[in-house]
Amino acid sequence: MDVSATPRLADEKVLVLDFGSQLAQLIARRVREQHVYCEIVRHDITADRLRELAPKGLILSGGPNSVYDDGAPQCDPALFDLGIPVLGICYGMQLACQALGGKVQSVPSREYGRAQCQVTNSDDLFANVPRETEVWMSHGDQVTAIDENFTPIALTDTCPYAAVRHRRLPVFGLQFHPEVTHTVEGKTILANFVRTVCGCRGSWRLGDFADETIAHVRQVVGDDRVICGLSGGVDSAVVAALLAKAIGPQLSCILVDNGLLRKDEARAVVEEFTTHFKADLHVVEGEERFLAQLAGVVDPQEKRRRIGHEFIECFKEEADKIKGVKYLAQGTLYPDVIESGASADGPAETIKLHHNVGGLPKELGFELIEPLRDLFKDEVRQLGLQLGLPEEIVWRHPFPGPGLAVRCLGEVTREKLDTLRDADAIVVGEIQAEGLYRATSQSFAVLLPVQSVGVMGDSRTYEGTICVRSVNTDDFMTADWSHLPHELLSRISTRIINEVQGVNRVVYDISSKPPATIEWE
Repeated sequence: MDVSATPRLADEKVLVLDFGSQLAQLIARRVREQHVYCEIVRHDITADRLRELAPKGLILSGGPNSVYDDGAPQCDPALFDLGIPVLGICYGMQLACQALGGKVQSVPSREYGRAQCQVTNSDDLFANVPRETEVWMSHGDQVTAIDENFTPIALTDTCPYAAVRHRRLPVFGLQFHPEVTHTVEGKTILANFVRTVCGCRGSWRLGDFADETIAHVRQVVGDDRVICGLSGGVDSAVVAALLAKAIGPQLSCILVDNGLLRKDEARAVVEEFTTHFKADLHVVEGEERFLAQLAGVVDPQEKRRRIGHEFIECFKEEADKIKGVKYLAQGTLYPDVIESGASADGPAETIKLHHNVGGLPKELGFELIEPLRDLFKDEVRQLGLQLGLPEEIVWRHPFPGPGLAVRCLGEVTREKLDTLRDADAIVVGEIQAEGLYRATSQSFAVLLPVQSVGVMGDSRTYEGTICVRSVNTDDFMTADWSHLPHELLSRISTRIINEVQGVNRVVYDISSKPPATIEWE
């Protein structure tokens, strides 16, 4: 059972054809910022299928390939004859130009990074864009010749066809990436395409989504019961809040307190869903079971495997106690659907396995409800606020599924977890007090399996090390370390060393992703 927004709210939509770009999701998010519904579909979707879906516009994404290589992903050339406006970005532009009579070649003057772009035609796509603007390039191939039906509308010093438009067809191309923040006028350019060229009204609103989804859930569920796994994260909290509004006492929530949550996290979830939403909340006290599973384990993947297995066992045991359950609700988001290849019209390749709610298996025997499967994370946060969730839950930084086990390097013990919890609370608390919590994307403490010599008072110590990690990112695919004020880092270090037993050294991680990852394990 798929309870989602698409069947009801897709009266006006733009589709992104995915040619393997890491930025395809970002394009879709930028379109949705114009209050226009946007989905990502396969690059080889047929023109006939597109005609059935009736989008207001098509965007051909970038991609890592060269359009002239054997086996490079192609689109159905008939889509250019549908009369639907098309915007090609980078690889998508090259593909469109090649399909319509142009030539694409590898060039010696490659462009990666910021470039100055000169706009030569301010109609349509470049309306209200300055004649000279900064854009973000990332290409080794260029359109080197265009058909007579194309006309150039922007250029850079090394790229004479930085942007083009077709004289007869509603086809446009951009060699640069308007979806990234480094392209200064990128939002304006995309807005021009979506609103002016495609004629979209911008009628998609999250408030409408909530009302229609609540009504749809009531219709689908009827008098049956639904269970929902709560994790302390925003996704599961918003699903539970949405279902609580929709079906009230027919919802049962299960929180598996595995002893790996952040400080006071379980208490906050219990308080919110028993006092505010009046939900039927079942709390599984599983700390002893999880610690037993993790005893002596140091390999990160083995930690994850054991935690996932034990979570499923705990959840299943508690679910069996609840009578009359027909549906299981999960906090699946649109990126999960895209990356798992779960949509019929979605991208062709599976990037990662579906992993929400601990990867609960189909053998549990419930039908699935995924009311957030058409939303991005930022949209889920907005929806949570509309549903009345407190900001401390809605804006809580992301937390890994295995919890503190993958921030406690080496063997996981209760003593180490308590140390890490206390240090993490200081890191988050000080960043919040500085007013920087919303300005950072993910901030936390890591307990390293490293001891070092220190001096406290007149005594020599040999104690543990806490690493502070804070990153800024738009999409979590790439991230830069947060340039926190030195005074803030000093307070964090002083408090941790003074207040957390067993720690005499604090370090700050200044690694970006890539090459590092955000989490340490």
